Amino acid sequence: MFSVIFDFLQHEMLGMRWLNGLVGAGLSAVGIDTAGRWGGSLQFFLYDVIKITILLCSLIFAISYIQSFFPPERSRKIMGRFRGIWANAMAALLGTVTPFCSCSSIPLFIGFTGAGLPLGVTFSFLISSPMVDLGSLVLLMSIFGPKVAVAYVLLGLVVAVAGGTLIEKLGMESYLEDFVRNARAVDIAEQKLTVRDRLGFAREHMSSTFRKVFPYILVGVGIGAAIHNWIPESWVTSILGSRNPFAVVLATLVGIPMYADIFGTIPVAEALLAKGASLGTVLSFMMAVTTLSLPSLIMLRKAIKPRLLAAFIAICTAGIILVGYAFNAFQFALI
Repeated sequence: MFSVIFDFLQHEMLGMRWLNGLVGAGLSAVGIDTAGRWGGSLQFFLYDVIKITILLCSLIFAISYIQSFFPPERSRKIMGRFRGIWANAMAALLGTVTPFCSCSSIPLFIGFTGAGLPLGVTFSFLISSPMVDLGSLVLLMSIFGPKVAVAYVLLGLVVAVAGGTLIEKLGMESYLEDFVRNARAVDIAEQKLTVRDRLGFAREHMSSTFRKVFPYILVGVGIGAAIHNWIPESWVTSILGSRNPFAVVLATLVGIPMYADIFGTIPVAEALLAKGASLGTVLSFMMAVTTLSLPSLIMLRKAIKPRLLAAFIAICTAGIILVGYAFNAFQFALI
C-alpha cells in the first residue's frame, strides 16, 4: 500500500506523467505524429517546460517563504555560533535555502567574508548554495527518483563541507581582495515581518527568479529534446557511457565554461541518461555547470586573488569528479 502511494506521488504528482499523456494527446489531436522525431521533440519540449515551470514556481515560492526567516544578518549570526567542521556544515545547510545560482550567492559570500566569518565557512556556503537546494531535491526526485535525489544532495553537502574545510586548512585569508578583508560587520536590526510580508516577499522573489531562469529552462529543455530524439544512443553511450573511463572528467570539464542553473541542466541530464550516459557522468556535468560557471568565476575573481580562485576551482573540480565516479560505481543500487 505504501509503495503504491509513494509511486503515485513520485510519478503522477512530481513526475506528472499525466501531463505527458495530455500533451501527447493534444498534439495528436492537431495531426502531429508524436512517434516521429519532430513530433517527439515537440512533446518532450512542451511537457518538460510546463512541468518544470509548475514545479519551479511552486518550489521558489515555498523556499522563498522559508528564506524570509534567514536574512543575511541572521544567517551570519547563526553561522558565527559554530566552530570547526560544524560551522562548515551549518554554512552548507544554509546554502540550501539561499539563491539558486552562483552569481546570486557571490554577493552574500562577500558580505559574510567581510563580516569576519572564517574563510572556509563562507566557501562552504558558496559551494553549497548553487549546487544543492530544496528545489533540486524535488526536481531530481521527479525525474531520477528519491535515491538519486537524496544521494545527490548529501554528496553535494559533503563536497561543500570538505571543500570549505580544505580551503580553511590552506590558510589563504591573505588572498582575499583588500576591500573584502577591510570590511567591517554592521549590525542591522532584523525586520519584523508579518505573514503577509513574507507571502509578498515569496511572491516577488518567485516572479523575479522565474524571469531570470526561464530562458535557461527553454535552452536546457531544447537541448534535451534534441538529445532525446536526434542524437543516436550509440554516440552518447560511447562518449559518456560506462565504457569510457574518462567520461566523468570530460563531462565536468565541458560543464565548467557553461552558465545555467540546476533547473536548466536537469532536462539535459534527463535526456543524456535516457540515451545511455552514466548517472555519475550526467550529475558531474550538472554540478560543474551550476558551481563553476564562467560568469560566476569572473565575479568571484573581483573578491579573491588568482591563487585562491585557482584553489577553489581545483578543489571543486576534484570533488565533483570524485562524486561522479562514486555515483557511477553505485548506479546499480540507485536506479
